[in-house]
Amino acid sequence: MASSSKGKTFSAETKLVEGLTAILDASNLTELEFETEEISIRLSRGSTAVAPAMMPAPAAMPVAPAAAGAPAAPAAASDADTDIASHPGALKSPMVGTVYLAPEPDAPLFAKEGEQVKKGQTLFIVEAMKVMNPITAPADGKLTRVLVDNAQPIEFDQPLAIIE
Repeated sequence: MASSSKGKTFSAETKLVEGLTAILDASNLTELEFETEEISIRLSRGSTAVAPAMMPAPAAMPVAPAAAGAPAAPAAASDADTDIASHPGALKSPMVGTVYLAPEPDAPLFAKEGEQVKKGQTLFIVEAMKVMNPITAPADGKLTRVLVDNAQPIEFDQPLAIIE
């Protein structure tokens, strides 16, 4: 009887992995982590490079004083929004989620307006489906504008910052 119990568990785990793989493919993510008290699964898509470490989900974070002066994303679309989205240095969100400007509520911001950033430097974290996804600088440059507020919901392809 113990072997049939193992067979059912294996089948349930296999179905779980297949379901998580389908989510990974459908949402175009490169990594997905699922954890309960009984099981921990981490799926990663084909890169030989070392992936950035996953960070714990930040609690609801108040806007940091340094970020308070950052411009908020306008509620209605305008010509200015179109100009920002087409800017060659616009860093756009690769997914829908909630953007965080710091790794933890009391931690310093990843980067501030006016600072020089390096290619690969983490600028934001986007939480999507309980997974923290680092958003990194695509090139070296100066972070001239941050276009989002801390803990703000964001959309796919929404401009997050301008790097010149």
